Amino acid sequence: MVIIAISVFIYFTFSSHYLVLRNSDTGRILATYKVNNHSEFSITFIHSVNKTPVTDVYEIRDGNIFVVRTIYYSFGAGVQTELEDGQTLEYGDDGSMIISGFNRRMDKLSYIVGTISDHILRINGNSVSLRKLCGRNTPVIITCERRLF
Repeated sequence: MVIIAISVFIYFTFSSHYLVLRNSDTGRILATYKVNNHSEFSITFIHSVNKTPVTDVYEIRDGNIFVVRTIYYSFGAGVQTELEDGQTLEYGDDGSMIISGFNRRMDKLSYIVGTISDHILRINGNSVSLRKLCGRNTPVIITCERRLF
C-alpha cells in the first residue's frame, strides 16, 4: 500500500500536462507540447466552401480541453449562423467574426490534415504546420494527457 501511495505521489509531483497529437489510424504519437492550466492553443484552416480562414481556439483547464471561441471571416456551409445560450458575437478589427462563450469540454479533438490547404497549430507562441508534421490527409487525434517529465 505504501508503494502505491509513493508511486501516485511521484507521478502527480513530477508529471505535467501535455497536448498529445496522434495518428488516429495507427495510434503513433506525432508530437507532444507541454501546456499549463489556462493556456490556449488554436487550429487554423481554410474553409473548404467559403475559402476563408477559420480558427478554433481551445483552452486547457485542469488537464481538459475546452472550446472557447471560433474566429471566421464569412458564412458558409458548416459555419455557425446562430448563437446559443451564453455565446456572444464580436467583430474583430480585421473584419473577423468571433463567437465565444462555448465553454464546452472536449475529450479529444479530431482533424484530418488538409490535402489542399494546411492546418496550422498555434501553441506556446509557435506555429506548427500539421501538413509538415503529420502529412496530408492524416487523421489526427489531439488530447491533453499527464506525462512524466
